[in-house]
Amino acid sequence: MSVSASAVAVPDASTASARWLTPVELGVLGAIWGASFLFMRVAAPHFGALALVEIRLAAGALVLLPFLWLARARFPLRLWPLLALIAAINSAVPFTLFAWAAERAPAGIGAITNAMTVPFTALVGFLFFSEKIGTRRALALAAGFVGVLVLASGRSAGASVGMAAAAGTLAAFMYGLGINLVRRHLSGLPPAAVAAATLSCAALLALPFAIATWPASNPPPLAWAAALALGVLCTGIAMVGYYRLIARIGPSRASTVTYLVPLFGVSWAWWLLDEPVTLPMVLAGALILGSVAISQRAPR
Repeated sequence: MSVSASAVAVPDASTASARWLTPVELGVLGAIWGASFLFMRVAAPHFGALALVEIRLAAGALVLLPFLWLARARFPLRLWPLLALIAAINSAVPFTLFAWAAERAPAGIGAITNAMTVPFTALVGFLFFSEKIGTRRALALAAGFVGVLVLASGRSAGASVGMAAAAGTLAAFMYGLGINLVRRHLSGLPPAAVAAATLSCAALLALPFAIATWPASNPPPLAWAAALALGVLCTGIAMVGYYRLIARIGPSRASTVTYLVPLFGVSWAWWLLDEPVTLPMVLAGALILGSVAISQRAPR
Protein backbone atom coordinates (compact mmCIF):
# COMPACT_ATOMS: atom_id res chain seq x y z
CA MET A 1 0.00 0.00 0.00
CA SER A 2 1.33 3.45 -0.89
CA VAL A 3 1.88 6.20 1.67
CA SER A 4 -0.92 8.34 0.19
CA ALA A 5 -3.38 5.48 0.39
CA SER A 6 -2.46 4.65 3.94
CA ALA A 7 -2.99 8.27 4.94
CA VAL A 8 -6.69 8.15 4.06
CA ALA A 9 -8.85 8.43 7.19
CA VAL A 10 -10.16 5.09 8.38
CA PRO A 11 -13.10 4.84 10.81
CA ASP A 12 -12.18 3.85 14.35
CA ALA A 13 -12.32 0.06 14.67
CA SER A 14 -14.45 0.12 17.80
CA THR A 15 -16.95 2.55 16.22
CA ALA A 16 -17.19 0.51 13.03
CA SER A 17 -17.62 -2.64 15.10
CA ALA A 18 -20.41 -1.08 17.16
CA ARG A 19 -22.32 -0.13 13.99
CA TRP A 20 -22.81 -3.73 12.96
CA LEU A 21 -22.65 -5.32 16.41
CA THR A 22 -25.69 -3.51 17.80
CA PRO A 23 -28.18 -4.57 15.10
CA VAL A 24 -26.78 -8.11 15.20
CA GLU A 25 -27.24 -8.31 18.97
CA LEU A 26 -30.72 -6.84 18.73
CA GLY A 27 -31.61 -9.38 16.06
CA VAL A 28 -30.22 -12.29 18.06
CA LEU A 29 -32.03 -11.16 21.20
CA GLY A 30 -35.29 -10.73 19.29
CA ALA A 31 -34.87 -14.21 17.80
CA ILE A 32 -34.21 -15.75 21.23
CA TRP A 33 -37.15 -14.07 22.94
CA GLY A 34 -39.35 -14.83 19.95
CA ALA A 35 -38.33 -18.48 20.25
CA SER A 36 -39.49 -18.53 23.88
CA PHE A 37 -43.09 -18.71 22.66
CA LEU A 38 -42.16 -21.58 20.35
CA PHE A 39 -40.56 -23.45 23.27
CA MET A 40 -43.61 -22.86 25.45
CA ARG A 41 -45.88 -24.14 22.70
CA VAL A 42 -43.81 -27.34 22.45
CA ALA A 43 -43.36 -27.97 26.18
CA ALA A 44 -46.55 -26.69 27.84
CA PRO A 45 -48.90 -29.48 26.62
CA HIS A 46 -46.59 -32.07 28.21
CA PHE A 47 -45.62 -30.31 31.46
CA GLY A 48 -48.62 -28.09 32.09
CA ALA A 49 -48.22 -24.38 32.76
CA LEU A 50 -47.09 -24.48 36.40
CA ALA A 51 -44.47 -27.22 36.07
CA LEU A 52 -43.04 -25.60 32.95
CA VAL A 53 -42.82 -22.22 34.66
CA GLU A 54 -40.94 -23.77 37.59
CA ILE A 55 -38.34 -25.22 35.23
CA ARG A 56 -38.04 -21.91 33.43
CA LEU A 57 -37.62 -19.90 36.63
CA ALA A 58 -35.16 -22.28 38.26
CA ALA A 59 -32.99 -22.66 35.16
CA GLY A 60 -32.95 -18.91 34.53
CA ALA A 61 -32.07 -18.19 38.16
CA LEU A 62 -29.17 -20.65 38.08
CA VAL A 63 -27.67 -18.86 35.08
CA LEU A 64 -27.90 -15.47 36.80
CA LEU A 65 -26.98 -16.46 40.38
CA PRO A 66 -23.28 -15.53 39.97
CA PHE A 67 -24.34 -11.91 39.46
CA LEU A 68 -26.39 -12.01 42.66
CA TRP A 69 -23.51 -13.58 44.58
CA LEU A 70 -21.14 -10.82 43.50
CA ALA A 71 -23.61 -8.15 44.63
CA ARG A 72 -24.93 -10.00 47.72
CA ALA A 73 -23.86 -7.23 50.13
CA ARG A 74 -26.36 -4.88 48.44
CA PHE A 75 -29.32 -7.20 49.11
CA PRO A 76 -30.09 -7.00 52.86
CA LEU A 77 -32.78 -9.19 54.41
CA ARG A 78 -35.25 -6.30 54.67
CA LEU A 79 -35.25 -6.04 50.86
CA TRP A 80 -36.33 -9.61 50.18
CA PRO A 81 -40.09 -9.25 50.90
CA LEU A 82 -40.20 -6.53 48.22
CA LEU A 83 -38.19 -8.74 45.88
CA ALA A 84 -40.65 -11.57 46.46
CA LEU A 85 -43.62 -9.31 45.64
CA ILE A 86 -41.98 -8.06 42.45
CA ALA A 87 -41.01 -11.65 41.58
CA ALA A 88 -44.66 -12.70 41.68
CA ILE A 89 -45.81 -9.70 39.62
CA ASN A 90 -42.98 -9.59 37.09
CA SER A 91 -42.11 -13.28 36.68
CA ALA A 92 -44.22 -16.00 38.30
CA VAL A 93 -47.68 -14.78 37.27
CA PRO A 94 -46.96 -13.54 33.71
CA PHE A 95 -44.81 -16.59 32.91
CA THR A 96 -47.71 -18.81 34.03
CA LEU A 97 -50.22 -16.86 31.96
CA PHE A 98 -48.09 -17.13 28.82
CA ALA A 99 -47.52 -20.85 29.41
CA TRP A 100 -51.26 -21.37 29.95
CA ALA A 101 -51.95 -19.54 26.69
CA ALA A 102 -49.35 -21.67 24.89
CA GLU A 103 -51.32 -24.80 25.80
CA ARG A 104 -54.38 -23.45 24.04
CA ALA A 105 -53.34 -21.26 21.12
CA PRO A 106 -50.58 -20.83 18.54
CA ALA A 107 -47.26 -19.44 19.72
CA GLY A 108 -47.77 -16.27 17.71
CA ILE A 109 -50.68 -15.20 19.92
CA GLY A 110 -48.47 -14.89 22.98
CA ALA A 111 -45.67 -13.25 21.01
CA ILE A 112 -47.99 -10.55 19.67
CA THR A 113 -49.68 -9.76 23.00
CA ASN A 114 -46.27 -9.59 24.69
CA ALA A 115 -45.58 -6.36 22.74
CA MET A 116 -48.34 -4.66 24.76
CA THR A 117 -45.82 -4.46 27.62
CA VAL A 118 -44.52 -1.12 26.32
CA PRO A 119 -47.85 0.81 26.25
CA PHE A 120 -48.96 -0.93 29.46
CA THR A 121 -45.84 0.35 31.21
CA ALA A 122 -46.95 3.90 30.34
CA LEU A 123 -50.53 3.15 31.44
CA VAL A 124 -49.46 1.78 34.83
CA GLY A 125 -47.23 4.80 35.37
CA PHE A 126 -50.22 7.03 34.68
CA LEU A 127 -52.73 5.12 36.82
CA PHE A 128 -50.63 4.36 39.87
CA PHE A 129 -47.51 6.53 39.85
CA SER A 130 -48.79 9.97 38.77
CA GLU A 131 -46.91 10.00 35.49
CA LYS A 132 -48.20 12.06 32.59
CA ILE A 133 -49.32 9.94 29.70
CA GLY A 134 -49.94 12.56 26.99
CA THR A 135 -52.15 12.44 23.94
CA ARG A 136 -49.75 10.37 21.83
CA ARG A 137 -49.42 7.63 24.42
CA ALA A 138 -53.18 7.61 24.96
CA LEU A 139 -53.61 7.06 21.21
CA ALA A 140 -50.96 4.35 21.37
CA LEU A 141 -52.89 2.55 24.12
CA ALA A 142 -56.10 2.82 22.13
CA ALA A 143 -54.43 1.35 19.04
CA GLY A 144 -52.94 -1.47 21.11
CA PHE A 145 -56.29 -2.35 22.69
CA VAL A 146 -57.94 -2.42 19.28
CA GLY A 147 -55.19 -4.78 18.17
CA VAL A 148 -55.86 -7.08 21.12
CA LEU A 149 -59.60 -7.09 20.33
CA VAL A 150 -58.87 -7.97 16.70
CA LEU A 151 -56.57 -10.77 17.85
CA ALA A 152 -59.02 -12.12 20.43
CA SER A 153 -61.88 -12.15 17.93
CA GLY A 154 -59.96 -14.27 15.43
CA ARG A 155 -59.65 -17.98 15.04
CA SER A 156 -56.65 -20.17 14.25
CA ALA A 157 -56.82 -23.76 13.03
CA GLY A 158 -60.57 -23.60 13.60
CA ALA A 159 -60.27 -22.72 17.29
CA SER A 160 -61.00 -19.49 19.14
CA VAL A 161 -57.93 -17.81 20.64
CA GLY A 162 -59.81 -15.23 22.72
CA MET A 163 -58.90 -16.63 26.15
CA ALA A 164 -55.26 -17.10 25.17
CA ALA A 165 -55.11 -13.51 23.90
CA ALA A 166 -56.67 -12.32 27.15
CA ALA A 167 -54.10 -14.27 29.19
CA GLY A 168 -51.22 -12.86 27.15
CA THR A 169 -52.59 -9.33 27.49
CA LEU A 170 -52.93 -9.69 31.26
CA ALA A 171 -49.36 -11.01 31.38
CA ALA A 172 -48.16 -7.94 29.47
CA PHE A 173 -50.01 -5.72 31.96
CA MET A 174 -48.24 -7.53 34.82
CA TYR A 175 -44.92 -6.88 33.08
CA GLY A 176 -45.83 -3.19 32.84
CA LEU A 177 -46.61 -3.09 36.56
CA GLY A 178 -43.43 -4.98 37.41
CA ILE A 179 -41.26 -2.67 35.32
CA ASN A 180 -42.63 0.35 37.17
CA LEU A 181 -42.01 -1.27 40.56
CA VAL A 182 -38.45 -2.21 39.64
CA ARG A 183 -37.80 1.28 38.30
CA ARG A 184 -38.97 2.94 41.51
CA HIS A 185 -37.73 0.57 44.20
CA LEU A 186 -34.74 -1.31 42.80
CA SER A 187 -33.18 1.12 40.32
CA GLY A 188 -29.94 1.54 42.27
CA LEU A 189 -29.11 -2.17 42.22
CA PRO A 190 -27.25 -4.15 39.52
CA PRO A 191 -29.95 -5.25 37.01
CA ALA A 192 -28.59 -8.77 36.47
CA ALA A 193 -28.45 -9.33 40.24
CA VAL A 194 -32.03 -8.05 40.59
CA ALA A 195 -33.12 -10.46 37.85
CA ALA A 196 -31.39 -13.33 39.65
CA ALA A 197 -33.05 -12.42 42.95
CA THR A 198 -36.54 -12.08 41.50
CA LEU A 199 -36.27 -15.27 39.45
CA SER A 200 -35.07 -17.16 42.55
CA CYS A 201 -37.96 -15.82 44.62
CA ALA A 202 -40.42 -16.63 41.86
CA ALA A 203 -39.07 -20.18 41.59
CA LEU A 204 -39.64 -20.68 45.33
CA LEU A 205 -43.14 -19.20 45.11
CA ALA A 206 -44.08 -21.43 42.18
CA LEU A 207 -42.52 -24.60 43.57
CA PRO A 208 -45.51 -25.90 45.63
CA PHE A 209 -47.86 -25.39 42.67
CA ALA A 210 -45.42 -27.12 40.31
CA ILE A 211 -45.11 -30.12 42.65
CA ALA A 212 -48.90 -30.38 42.96
CA THR A 213 -49.39 -30.36 39.18
CA TRP A 214 -46.25 -32.21 38.04
CA PRO A 215 -47.10 -34.52 35.09
CA ALA A 216 -47.74 -38.14 36.01
CA SER A 217 -45.77 -39.42 33.02
CA ASN A 218 -42.33 -38.20 32.10
CA PRO A 219 -42.48 -35.70 29.19
CA PRO A 220 -40.64 -36.67 25.99
CA PRO A 221 -37.05 -35.51 25.35
CA LEU A 222 -38.15 -32.78 22.94
CA ALA A 223 -40.38 -31.25 25.60
CA TRP A 224 -37.53 -31.35 28.13
CA ALA A 225 -35.18 -29.73 25.63
CA ALA A 226 -37.72 -26.97 24.94
CA ALA A 227 -38.29 -26.38 28.67
CA LEU A 228 -34.58 -26.14 29.44
CA ALA A 229 -33.96 -23.88 26.44
CA LEU A 230 -36.78 -21.66 27.69
CA GLY A 231 -35.08 -21.31 31.07
CA VAL A 232 -31.38 -21.30 30.24
CA LEU A 233 -31.37 -19.52 26.88
CA CYS A 234 -34.52 -17.36 26.79
CA THR A 235 -34.60 -16.38 30.46
CA GLY A 236 -31.03 -16.55 31.78
CA ILE A 237 -28.60 -15.96 28.93
CA ALA A 238 -30.93 -13.55 27.09
CA MET A 239 -31.20 -11.36 30.20
CA VAL A 240 -27.42 -11.12 30.43
CA GLY A 241 -27.28 -10.10 26.76
CA TYR A 242 -30.05 -7.54 27.25
CA TYR A 243 -28.32 -5.86 30.20
CA ARG A 244 -25.06 -5.84 28.27
CA LEU A 245 -26.85 -4.12 25.41
CA ILE A 246 -28.41 -1.55 27.75
CA ALA A 247 -25.00 -0.75 29.20
CA ARG A 248 -23.62 -0.04 25.72
CA ILE A 249 -26.45 1.70 23.86
CA GLY A 250 -28.88 2.75 26.59
CA PRO A 251 -32.35 1.47 27.58
CA SER A 252 -34.27 3.42 24.94
CA ARG A 253 -32.42 1.93 21.97
CA ALA A 254 -32.22 -1.51 23.58
CA SER A 255 -36.00 -1.56 24.02
CA THR A 256 -36.45 -1.55 20.23
CA VAL A 257 -36.04 -5.33 20.51
CA THR A 258 -39.76 -5.20 21.38
CA TYR A 259 -40.49 -4.77 17.67
CA LEU A 260 -38.63 -7.95 16.77
CA VAL A 261 -40.08 -10.40 19.30
CA PRO A 262 -43.55 -10.76 17.68
CA LEU A 263 -42.03 -11.03 14.20
CA PHE A 264 -39.68 -13.79 15.28
CA GLY A 265 -42.30 -15.49 17.44
CA VAL A 266 -44.77 -15.76 14.57
CA SER A 267 -42.03 -16.71 12.08
CA TRP A 268 -40.58 -19.50 14.24
CA ALA A 269 -44.04 -20.99 14.81
CA TRP A 270 -44.91 -20.78 11.10
CA TRP A 271 -41.60 -22.31 10.02
CA LEU A 272 -41.10 -25.03 12.63
CA LEU A 273 -44.63 -25.83 13.81
CA ASP A 274 -46.59 -25.12 10.61
CA GLU A 275 -48.85 -22.75 12.52
CA PRO A 276 -50.86 -20.52 10.16
CA VAL A 277 -50.42 -16.77 10.02
CA THR A 278 -53.99 -15.48 9.93
CA LEU A 279 -55.30 -12.09 8.85
CA PRO A 280 -56.38 -11.15 12.41
CA MET A 281 -52.83 -11.91 13.61
CA VAL A 282 -51.36 -9.66 10.91
CA LEU A 283 -53.79 -6.81 11.64
CA ALA A 284 -53.38 -7.14 15.40
CA GLY A 285 -49.61 -7.27 15.10
CA ALA A 286 -49.59 -4.11 12.98
CA LEU A 287 -51.83 -2.25 15.44
CA ILE A 288 -49.91 -3.36 18.54
CA LEU A 289 -46.48 -2.69 17.06
CA GLY A 290 -47.77 0.66 15.85
CA SER A 291 -48.83 1.43 19.40
CA VAL A 292 -45.35 0.50 20.61
CA ALA A 293 -43.80 2.83 18.04
CA ILE A 294 -46.02 5.74 19.08
CA SER A 295 -45.47 5.05 22.77
CA GLN A 296 -41.70 4.98 22.45
CA ARG A 297 -41.61 8.18 20.43
CA ALA A 298 -43.71 10.07 22.93
CA PRO A 299 -41.93 12.57 25.18
CA ARG A 300 -40.85 11.23 28.56
